[in-house]
Amino acid sequence: MDDPEVLNRIGTLVEQERELRERHGAEGLTEAELDRLHGLEEALDQCWDLLRQRRARREFGEDPSGAKPRDVDTVEQYEQ
Repeated sequence: MDDPEVLNRIGTLVEQERELRERHGAEGLTEAELDRLHGLEEALDQCWDLLRQRRARREFGEDPSGAKPRDVDTVEQYEQ
């Protein structure tokens, strides 16, 4: 995925997350919807991580296409 594709994916995931969060606040979510929301959060973290990798590689003169998506467990363990 190149940067525009990653950013497009992030936009799609954010919109889906927003919709679920609005419904969660208004009427609540089913267990399946809560699982979906959690999955969206993880996918967003992975996309942002990939975008940061690509930008860092570019900044240091490396090929951004060498950036690879990391697994959820790795991305979720990062300290903020």
